[in-house]
Amino acid sequence: MTLNGATPIEPINIGQLSIQYLIDGTATGGMGVFELTVGPGSQVPPPHSHTRNEECVYVLEGMLRYSVDGVVRDLVPGEWMFTPRGSVHHFSNPHNDTARALIVLTPDIGAQYFRDVGAIVSAGGPPDRSKLIDVMSRYGLVPAAKTGPP
Repeated sequence: MTLNGATPIEPINIGQLSIQYLIDGTATGGMGVFELTVGPGSQVPPPHSHTRNEECVYVLEGMLRYSVDGVVRDLVPGEWMFTPRGSVHHFSNPHNDTARALIVLTPDIGAQYFRDVGAIVSAGGPPDRSKLIDVMSRYGLVPAAKTGPP
């Protein structure tokens, strides 16, 4: 479905993750909405926080492990979690089936963030951590400090 005849944004694939933007809020400085698909055992971003955004995850299919400030839940369809600005959050899929979730960011970081990360991840070899951190920083994302064993 499109709004006012707008062309849908192509899915952005980063490893086993797929991001399908429904609303890219960077055009208006407002809310962004995308569908996130996470295959079992996918490589995922490290725990991080957003300096400029609030985020809500709502599971559509499968089971997604999600944590906010140390509270970890395995979310099933119809369940959600909210991440306030500045809160450390993380997601993963240690389960057997693909998970699909609707993500709402306000204001949005935009599809270009995921394209920039995808370019680094798909460059070949292990992703360049310093380049990833640089991209995250430009969009207001802050990797969480490591505490304890992985």
